[in-house]
Amino acid sequence: MKLQVAMDVLTVEAALELAGKVAEYVDIIELGTPLVKNAGLSAVTAIKTAHPDKIVFADMKTMDAGELEAEIAFTAGADLVSVLGSADDSTIAGAVKAAKAHNKGIVVDLIGVADKVTRAKEARALGAKFIEFHAGLDEQAKPGYNLDVLLSAGEEARVPFSVAGGVNISTINAVQRAGADVAVVGGSIYSAADPALAAKELRAAII
Repeated sequence: MKLQVAMDVLTVEAALELAGKVAEYVDIIELGTPLVKNAGLSAVTAIKTAHPDKIVFADMKTMDAGELEAEIAFTAGADLVSVLGSADDSTIAGAVKAAKAHNKGIVVDLIGVADKVTRAKEARALGAKFIEFHAGLDEQAKPGYNLDVLLSAGEEARVPFSVAGGVNISTINAVQRAGADVAVVGGSIYSAADPALAAKELRAAII
């Protein structure tokens, strides 16, 4: 199982600093949507230039103009780009077309999708590299939120998938047992007192 750090920082400088601390322990470096919106795709270029051996994920959360938005992100240096599962099939297909042209990948993010299992299968059939079973920060903050809902859906869908939604040192083994291809960790790394140590411990926990 790969380890992905989701960098929900706001500047290129902060992203480079964080990536520099944790890169040796992670497989995928994700530029979170707030970072992409605040700093632009130059942030993607900066991270890929600094860490050319890592998979760089631009979390675009594209909802329309799939081919165009994916194209500009891949041109900037992204290896993976996210499209929302709630987008039209044609949007996902367009993004996949751009990915194929660059020999890169599209991740379909199921944040906000009610029937995650069905949409995961549909998105995979449209050419997504893997599907992200994702609960956003707002959803995680609701009373009663439980990561197990995402894990169960991922197991049932039987597609290559990642899990994002409060993954931490106490839950990462459950993510792996569910069969996830990628564990996405955000706050447990970037909000830690020692992000490098947090990433190192998460890496060590993966069997």
